[in-house]
Amino acid sequence: MLSGKRVLLGVTGGIAAYKTAFLVRLLVKEGCEVKVVMTQSATEFVTPLTLATLSKNPVSFDFIDSGDGSLSWNNHVELGKWADLMLIAPATANTLSKMANGLCDNLLLATYLSCTAPTFVAPAMDLDMYAHVTTRESLSKLESQGVHIIPVGSGFLASGLEGEGRMSEPEEIVSAIKRQVRSLQKLANKRVLISAGPTRESIDPVRFLSNRSTGTMGYELAREAYLQGADVTLVSGPVHPIELPDAIHRIEIESAKEMSEVLHDQFPNCDLFISTAAVADFTPMERSSEKIKKSVFQAEDWNLRLVATQDILASLSSAKKDQIVVGFALESSNAISNAMSKLKSKNLDAIALNTLEDPGAGFGTKTNQIRLLFADGSDVLLPLNTKREIARLMWSELIDRLC
Repeated sequence: MLSGKRVLLGVTGGIAAYKTAFLVRLLVKEGCEVKVVMTQSATEFVTPLTLATLSKNPVSFDFIDSGDGSLSWNNHVELGKWADLMLIAPATANTLSKMANGLCDNLLLATYLSCTAPTFVAPAMDLDMYAHVTTRESLSKLESQGVHIIPVGSGFLASGLEGEGRMSEPEEIVSAIKRQVRSLQKLANKRVLISAGPTRESIDPVRFLSNRSTGTMGYELAREAYLQGADVTLVSGPVHPIELPDAIHRIEIESAKEMSEVLHDQFPNCDLFISTAAVADFTPMERSSEKIKKSVFQAEDWNLRLVATQDILASLSSAKKDQIVVGFALESSNAISNAMSKLKSKNLDAIALNTLEDPGAGFGTKTNQIRLLFADGSDVLLPLNTKREIARLMWSELIDRLC
């Protein structure tokens, strides 16, 4: 969620400043580039050297830097423009009041006033200071100005009192930022339903019919939809464990019948459905309750009778109401014409075409190549890449063209 983000961390003079070492470490582990700006008083609680070492960037705490014997200006405008987001933690009552009223008597405040990126503050102060009417007014004013307030924690405070005012823990701060970043993404408030993986059609308690789908493409699409802010439900056939964010609602099924029942139950509540599951086209007419003996299979007159399964995608698409439905097609010949035929016959908004003619695409690979065909006749090729990157590119196209 935060990978590649440039985070400007402002540190003010409160005892909670000691937590910023852990906070910088967490942000770096998330893939952020971190720069730190401190007030002079903050340097008495945690050293600039500590935060510079952890962030791998110089730390600024005054307008003029004379540390190496020369004089140079720490450009607060450049610092503010550099950031994708600014976080001030801890944010003391003093700093909050100055921010709310546009005061500017140190480098951190000048940088804040120069920063146009989303800004977060994590207040930290004693119980009575936090409860004081002026502090409440400062927080209310900042919130009305678009600053995101990370709630304080409750517990033992440095003064010995117990109550509200403690800065949130670094993990809580990072989680709060991630939630807010998700809420600003292009799929925020959208409900996305995705099917993935194979189905298994039982012959007996031991044997089943299935296919080579690993579910990877569907899982990566679910992950990317979540990162783009969506509320995601993933209906998955049996696959090897694939890690996903805990917030993704995953429903595990086995058979085509179970897949159909769950998807028909979930579909009315979604805004967009992507069908990546490789659902079996046929299922045994009868399922033996006991393991079939080898001698039965060897009998010359033994036959496995199959019946067609429901076309889940066509059934769902025929019932859509202002919903976007996207299918997948795996073809081995006449790929584009076959995919276009499915697109039209199943009333889809788009279809993602895989062809076995493309090396590195399809089932059982870590890579994929997709041609997205749209109902308006347009198409776009997503060249061979990792399935995670293909998922990112595919969502970019779907959002731009359909959402």
